[in-house]
Order: sequence, then C-alpha cells, then structure tokens
Amino acid sequence: MHYKNLVILSIVALMTGSALAQISGLTRTVVGRADVSVPGREAVVARVEVAPGTYAGRHTHPGDEISYVMDGEVQLLIDGQSPRTIKAGESFVVPAGVVHDAHNNGGTAARVVGVYVVEKGKPLASPAP
Repeated sequence: MHYKNLVILSIVALMTGSALAQISGLTRTVVGRADVSVPGREAVVARVEVAPGTYAGRHTHPGDEISYVMDGEVQLLIDGQSPRTIKAGESFVVPAGVVHDAHNNGGTAARVVGVYVVEKGKPLASPAP
C-alpha cells in the first residue's frame, strides 16, 4: 500500500472515531441503527467498553448521548462540570456537541449501553482537543 493511501485511511479512521477507540482503550460496537421521527436524525445503539485504568478520550457526538452503565463504573468528565462517578445501574445524558470523557479508574472493565440520537451521515464520535 502506498504511503499516501495509508495516510488517507488513517484520516478516515479518525473521522469515524474508530482510531480514538483503538488508541484509548474504548471499544464501541454498534448493535443497532434506525431512523427516528426527527428528519435527518437516526438512533444508534452501541455496546461500549472502557478498559480498566483508561480514558475514553475527549470527544463529542453530533447528537445526544443517553447511556446506561451495566457493569463497573466510570468517572464522567464533562467540560465545565464537576466530575461525576456513574455506577452500574445508573445512567447519564450528554447533550450534542458537548466535549466529554470517561475514565475507568477501577480494576474491571466498565460496560455501557449507549444510545445516540445523531445527525445522519456524520461520524458517531469525533476527537476533541
């Protein structure tokens, strides 16, 4: 593969958020996708796992994130807010475009079900500075 093609593939991976997931210890597996009643939007359901001792990485979504922690716990870090610990059995919402991160400072993987109501055709997650 030519170097130029490799660079292009790397950029595409970053745009889709997959490079963010691979580098940071976050695995996001889309398990469902469907249109919603709002034109130009879709619901994406994903199984998310944050490895022990890692950060998901600062990022945004092109729509709202509604998540439920199934196992473990995460420290939710939303810009402009105090950190919050979200434990198994609890949920959280992050509005569209808000920069946030999740830190798993525990000894086991945190498993989360994420529902994202996002703009169609945009990457599910984009890295943030």
